[in-house]
Amino acid sequence: MNRVLMERRRLIQQAVGVVAGWPFSGFLKRGWGQQLATKPGLVGDSGGAMEAPAAGYYPYSGVSGPGFVVTEASGRGGWRSGSDGVAYAGVHPPKYKTLPFGAAATGSAVKDGLLPPILPLLDVQVRDTIVCRGGDGHFYMTGSTGDNIWAFNDGVELWKSADLKRWNYLGLVWSIEKEGGWEKQWRGLHGRPSRAIWAPELHYVRGNYYLCLSMAPSGISILRSVSGKAEGPYRHAWSAEAPVCEGIDPTLFEDTDGAVYFTWSSATRIARMKDDMSGFAEEFRTVKLIEPDHEPTHHAEKCVKRGSNDLGHEGATLFKANGVYYLGAADNYEGRYSTCLAMSESLYGPYRMRHESVPCAGGTGFFQDGKGGWWTSYFGNDSQAPFREKPAVVKVDFDGSGRVVVAKVQPLLRAKGLLRG
Repeated sequence: MNRVLMERRRLIQQAVGVVAGWPFSGFLKRGWGQQLATKPGLVGDSGGAMEAPAAGYYPYSGVSGPGFVVTEASGRGGWRSGSDGVAYAGVHPPKYKTLPFGAAATGSAVKDGLLPPILPLLDVQVRDTIVCRGGDGHFYMTGSTGDNIWAFNDGVELWKSADLKRWNYLGLVWSIEKEGGWEKQWRGLHGRPSRAIWAPELHYVRGNYYLCLSMAPSGISILRSVSGKAEGPYRHAWSAEAPVCEGIDPTLFEDTDGAVYFTWSSATRIARMKDDMSGFAEEFRTVKLIEPDHEPTHHAEKCVKRGSNDLGHEGATLFKANGVYYLGAADNYEGRYSTCLAMSESLYGPYRMRHESVPCAGGTGFFQDGKGGWWTSYFGNDSQAPFREKPAVVKVDFDGSGRVVVAKVQPLLRAKGLLRG
């Protein structure tokens, strides 16, 4: 379908209030939603520069905050954010008007035995959850925060834990407005002004902490801690005047020899970083995926149109376990928003055995605990998930072929009653 027809269809959908199956028409009659939908001059999705919206244009907060203590009820409901509003179900309703949550998270993946009966780490809204084990042995968590990342957020928030169970909120460790460079510019997203960080990741590489992040709808930055601590402050690792590259969902990986590599988006290309992390030390190398998965139900529509030769379409990840490199990206696998991984003995590939890792985990990352066990971050982003847009972790294991699978024993859960162990 060409762009003209696609845009025409989008505008028709907006007019009748139907986007991705949501009943927006009633919501748009209730105040600010109608203002956003009808404000003149906000048409298209070019990503071009836009003026900052007037005060009160959006009803949201730009931070998620410390969150609430987890209860059994936290394992259901959550948030379903989008350009036309936010749906919510739970016991801590937001101060702004919300959409009906409906069947946004049915928990069918748990009922079908694909996932354990997981609980979030905190009852707080976080998309694209990433957990990093720091040089001090503590775990640090971040992600896409704020009430609605399709509108705006304030920067990068961080949480800290010694045991993955109890989390301390460190607050905003990098502010777009106070410390940003090119990131300060508002840009068009789905026809409206947007200034939001998507999928920030904290990495402890080369003895220091680095944040890599993307700004909606495209553009990537890498930041360095100037204190050597996870809480920063952070400054640009190279120029603040322009993005490192266009795209979203960047990630960093330090190999066993100390070399650090960068990939992003759908993980189709990889490049080694300079030793001081101030740029790329080489040209990007295109990754080859052998024996790709051509089953249409294992891919998003955009990947199917390209021939289903992708790992995924966003949410790049790269790690090494048991001498094997794992490269992956998030995709729609049988209706689940899951990271699909492939394996290789060489960092640049070719990669083989594409497989779904943890169902419904989203665009995620993998990390080790202090005893060498492997985990993946989780946030829930499809109707089969038990909850939506809440941070969690899942213990993983490796099967006889090396594929990443959900571990049979989940140390953070007591099976009976869904209580933390």
